Amino acid sequence: MNLKPILQTKLYGLKINFEEIINLFNLNKLPSKILLSGSKGCGKSTLAYHLINYIFSINENHPYNVELNEINTVNNSFKLIKNGSHPNFHLIDLIDDKKTIEISQIRSMINYTNKSSFNNRPKFILIDNIENLNINSLNALLKIIEEPNKNVFFVLVHNDNKKILKTLKSRCLLFKINLTFDQSINIANHLLNKNIFEFLNKDLINYYAKPGDYINLINFSKENKINLN
Repeated sequence: MNLKPILQTKLYGLKINFEEIINLFNLNKLPSKILLSGSKGCGKSTLAYHLINYIFSINENHPYNVELNEINTVNNSFKLIKNGSHPNFHLIDLIDDKKTIEISQIRSMINYTNKSSFNNRPKFILIDNIENLNINSLNALLKIIEEPNKNVFFVLVHNDNKKILKTLKSRCLLFKINLTFDQSINIANHLLNKNIFEFLNKDLINYYAKPGDYINLINFSKENKINLN
């Protein structure tokens, strides 16, 4: 199963977090910098993509389905973001075989933010795995988010097993993303469309405890023909 957040059209278990953020947007109170922080595998990046799709698709023919917490796969923004061609969206993440997010990536983003947005719509900068910024890229980012250009929003995703600078955290509205054990099981069941206990034994489920970890472990076991049950 492919767990890339950009492809996850359904959002499970984070309805309260999602509604809290979109309510801020609907009230014109969404801060220009938000930080989604939590354990790896709990759905932070998926939440970010759903938030961005909700905002981008509001006036489209096939907008985000709030009742089902679901992205309509035929909406234009979903297709453009998936193809890496949305004019108002810029992604920063670890590049393959790199251990840190480099300053060249931040400089490219700064050049992007200085350009006019398409149709005067909001621009979103999504920075995933922000704990992997090196010192130079971090300093460059701090400067740009101190006073971002008008109508530019930063969504920062942080795996909280690693610390980030307080100076970065203090510039953002922090959303702590936490899942209970039951929520993790329920999300994994939805993703698999089966009972997680059919794939993993109880000890493994208790140890890994996050939906993303469960799915990655199952994928690994299938690739290597290992019975984890």
